[in-house]
Amino acid sequence: MKPDYDMKGAQRATEIEHLNRLRAGKTRITIMLDDDVLDAFRRKADEQGMGYQTLINLALREHLGCRPLDEEALRRVLREELHRAA
Repeated sequence: MKPDYDMKGAQRATEIEHLNRLRAGKTRITIMLDDDVLDAFRRKADEQGMGYQTLINLALREHLGCRPLDEEALRRVLREELHRAA
């Protein structure tokens, strides 16, 4: 590790445009979770090949009853709408 770094051209993550587009519709918060709960989400997320924060977000959505549309649900909705249109 260098003793000194030149940070003249450095930007905060909030100033980088492509990162801001990825975060659209999201808010950074601080939350306290029990260690065992967080460990369980991290293990499950690793098994599923996704980030633990994404998995927590999905669990919260499911609890609120507003799960994102998965492929099966999307196909069912399209079939119903195409049947109505015919």
